[in-house]
Amino acid sequence: MTKLLIIRFTAIGDVVMTAPVVHDLACQYPELQITVLSKERMAAYFADMPENVTFRGVNLNNYKGLGGLFRLFRELKRENYDLVADFHDVIRSKVLRLLFCCFWGKTAHIQKGREEKKSLTQEGSEKHQLKTSFQRYADVLGKLGYPVQLTYKPEKKSHPSAAERWIGIAPFAAHAGKIYPQEKMKEVIRLLAASPENRIFLFGGGQREKQILEEWAGISPQVQSMVGKLSQQEELDLMSQLDAMISMDSANMHMASLVGTPVLSIWGATHPYAGFMGWGQSAENAVQVNLNCRPCSIFGNKPCKRGDYACLNQITPILIVERLHRIIS
Repeated sequence: MTKLLIIRFTAIGDVVMTAPVVHDLACQYPELQITVLSKERMAAYFADMPENVTFRGVNLNNYKGLGGLFRLFRELKRENYDLVADFHDVIRSKVLRLLFCCFWGKTAHIQKGREEKKSLTQEGSEKHQLKTSFQRYADVLGKLGYPVQLTYKPEKKSHPSAAERWIGIAPFAAHAGKIYPQEKMKEVIRLLAASPENRIFLFGGGQREKQILEEWAGISPQVQSMVGKLSQQEELDLMSQLDAMISMDSANMHMASLVGTPVLSIWGATHPYAGFMGWGQSAENAVQVNLNCRPCSIFGNKPCKRGDYACLNQITPILIVERLHRIIS
């Protein structure tokens, strides 16, 4: 049996985006033994894989520096992988890939399309859809002799209350250029909570977000913050029962997409054209405004050139609510 090692350590959204591709690979090549190498806390996203997929979680703090990486390589070497797919292409994964190349085995790595993504962010450049991350991952597997048809269809669950509409809201992201203004998001929650059939679940992480979302939960008894109350697997299970999720261009968009939940995604400095739309999500459910300066960043980590984040501030709460109703009606 051929053994394949797939490497992708971070970030959460990017790791989650590998899951549909890995699932399709496993189903289409049941004779292939697949191991996904990532951070320990990513295990939940690979819990419902076919039997020929194994998740190998590592604590990278235990493998610091070149010495640590060589120790990790020696551990992996004992597992006798025939193929290595580097879905990350950063220094850590490059070193591991090089070591595998030196000793034995065939490797391939992701082509991130950095130049075309850079061009996409240049004001006045032609804007067009770039290859998705899902396809870029699949391309790596094709180089190793395992072309993959991307057909993954998650089984959508339903919640137990037919009289209610369960709506998730994940209002945060890693960078300011991807976060809808807090006062506007609070207004979205107020508008949704005005309908008694709406039950609203707030998602986030960390102490600061926990404090904000617990405050927002006070808007109405129908609003509940889920921060710190669920395991990752339980959080995914709840997301799978939602009628819809409102999310930024963030990991939560990809988590909800993984379990088949429709996502109303809000885009500011970034753009779906860069290839990071959630799995199976419709472009019609992406809320964004057309500005000559968009997208100004691939990851939303650059300061606003205008200074006013018009890309986010020009999106009104009522527009978000109306678009959400279109999804769940």
